[in-house]
Amino acid sequence: MAAGIITLTDRAVDRVKTLMAKRPDAAGLRVWIKEAGCSGLSYKVDFTDEAKPGDDVVETDGGKVYVDPKAVMYILGSEMDYQEDKFFSGFLFMNPNEKGRCGCGESFTV
Repeated sequence: MAAGIITLTDRAVDRVKTLMAKRPDAAGLRVWIKEAGCSGLSYKVDFTDEAKPGDDVVETDGGKVYVDPKAVMYILGSEMDYQEDKFFSGFLFMNPNEKGRCGCGESFTV
């Protein structure tokens, strides 16, 4: 079911592969939502050592991406990308459920 929850661009898959090569003992990456910032919600991505009950899993050529079940209602239908330039490097989310973002781009609201 995770494939309908979130898709990854080729750049995101490549970045997952690079990160997993640095931590081959990790089970994959976890995507979750945290209450933060002036708009209220923030995307988080980090290594995870195990699947948790209720996780949805996106299997890519780069490794597994676990989606926290509490995040699903906020990110359903989103696309995860990776960007790297002079000013920013990190995962970006194109989320059709977003109703607004704070000025600095750190948080969003649905």
